[in-house]
Amino acid sequence: MNWDTIQGNWRQYKGEAQKKWGKLTGDDWDVVAGEKEKLLGKVQEHYGVARDEAEAQVKEFEKSCNC
Repeated sequence: MNWDTIQGNWRQYKGEAQKKWGKLTGDDWDVVAGEKEKLLGKVQEHYGVARDEAEAQVKEFEKSCNC
């Protein structure tokens, strides 16, 4: 898995990410714009989880989207 693939095809994967993290708003997705670090921060912020948990969720997303 390569996060560069997700970032490069963000429009394609954004819908799947929105399903997984439904608490994030349209503005949040505009800020994330396919950047992993920003996604981690937004997941932590909106779901009140620690960095480790956010990283685990993002890693799971990476695997599930078959990038």
